[in-house]
Amino acid sequence: MSLVRFDTDANGITTLTLARAEAANALCEAMLKAMEIAVHKADMDPATRVIIIAAEGKIFCAGHDLAEMRKHHNKSYFDTLFAHCSKLMLSIRHARKPVIAKVQGAAVAAGCQLVASCDLAYAAEHAKFGVNGINLGLFCSTPAVALSRAVPPRQALELLLTGDLINAARAADLGLINAVVPADQLDAHVLKVATTIASKQPEAITLGKQLFWQQLDDTEEAAYAKASNCMANNIGLSETQQRIDGFLAKHK
Repeated sequence: MSLVRFDTDANGITTLTLARAEAANALCEAMLKAMEIAVHKADMDPATRVIIIAAEGKIFCAGHDLAEMRKHHNKSYFDTLFAHCSKLMLSIRHARKPVIAKVQGAAVAAGCQLVASCDLAYAAEHAKFGVNGINLGLFCSTPAVALSRAVPPRQALELLLTGDLINAARAADLGLINAVVPADQLDAHVLKVATTIASKQPEAITLGKQLFWQQLDDTEEAAYAKASNCMANNIGLSETQQRIDGFLAKHK
């Protein structure tokens, strides 16, 4: 059975579903590989406009597969494993298509990292979040990269140091997720957001997403330089010009 289901609807919304519910959707080596392939496939698919990452079962993702990890004892294995995980997270951030996390349950450790790596995230009201590796003596260093870019640094460090879990309302307050949604409305809410984004001009979305994440680490001056170039490229697109002309004609 596939570890990641791949489904695309008529609106160009591709849902990648973690399908290892019996193991709390833990990111074993095979699932990391399957997810990386699925993200790349969706991003390269001309029919896909928005990507949703979802999960089967009660838990969104329990992080890395600790049972699998304990079968290995050499550092080179772990160097490769965490590099592979980092590559997956970066593939989400660098994807041309917007990626939305639909969190129906707990997202902890690398599962929380997965949520933080997405462009947008929505969660059911009972969902929990945390980077609790420290409870087992393992500081969540790689999840810290995505988490510290999604929430204020001191809030991220508190979660990393204490291993405490927070509820969805607190995650929304911190900015880890966009909104808390009643569980029975989560599918419809995420689909509505994805459908709205999918209705926009794809080339403009791609340019805008790339610019948004690139400029965050720049000085204000450098950010404006990149943004100005992005706007100039965007307005030069034929579809953009057609949409502007249509707007002007409609409002004469």
